[in-house]
Amino acid sequence: MLESFLNYIRYEKRYSQHTLYSYKNDLVQFRSYLEDQHQLGDTLAAEYYMLRGWVAHLSEKEANPLTINRKIATLRSYYKFLHREGYIQRNPAAELRSIKTPKKTPEFVTADKLLALLEDEQHFASDFWGMRDRIVMEVLYGTGARVAELLQLRIQDVDLSRKLLKVLGKGAKERLIPIHNNLLPLLAEYIQARASTVEDLNLPPHDFLLLSDTGLAPHETLVYEIVRKYLALVTTQEAKNPHVLRHSFATHLLNKGADLKAIQNLLGHSSLAATQVYTQNSLERLQEVFQQAHPKA
Repeated sequence: MLESFLNYIRYEKRYSQHTLYSYKNDLVQFRSYLEDQHQLGDTLAAEYYMLRGWVAHLSEKEANPLTINRKIATLRSYYKFLHREGYIQRNPAAELRSIKTPKKTPEFVTADKLLALLEDEQHFASDFWGMRDRIVMEVLYGTGARVAELLQLRIQDVDLSRKLLKVLGKGAKERLIPIHNNLLPLLAEYIQARASTVEDLNLPPHDFLLLSDTGLAPHETLVYEIVRKYLALVTTQEAKNPHVLRHSFATHLLNKGADLKAIQNLLGHSSLAATQVYTQNSLERLQEVFQQAHPKA
């Protein structure tokens, strides 16, 4: 049943490889829990109280509430699929509810630090690979794209004449993101250098925008390593990942007065509620400005 479910979310729901990996791990862990705690080797026979027991077990182990909620979402999707396909008569996850999580404001890097990093070419090696690293940082911060979206970018998705980037978001939904004037020449130069590098090094041909260190298609670990390396040059904060650049993109736009609905469209959020988390960062910035500038503060 697991493989049938994974094929469903891979080919029909078109979830990312990262999501597939997470769902598979969650279900393997749940099956192990059923075997250990209930001597049950078949997830089809699981009852509601067993699902709740696993959630409680995870909470007792002090697992991250966000991680627990993702696992709950996995169970919901899995058993909804099994029920719809007729594998089970009753859905044991129908009444399963998410646990409360503390509201957490998205972490971001201040604009002055990111500008100091990106505008100083000495931070990046002068060869093609240094140029690639800079493109990774510039595109993530300059467009707010997700990691999966960046990895899926093809050369033909970069429309230099119209100044647009076509990305494939969640649920295989396409959206267009404007390419700002500083990023445009960098992308043009990179695409030219990419073609020369592939030819000079006789690398295997593919049309992904990014190249791995061996010239193959890009992978998630590479992007995380690049972002961590360069953010460490300008910030000591613990979070140094691609999501921080996406959060920085949204927060800086909001601080500059951008419309929340426009930011939602740029980020590819399905609901405005997902975008509203950035308003907390903006409010904190307003409070700082007020405290520094108001004569009565």
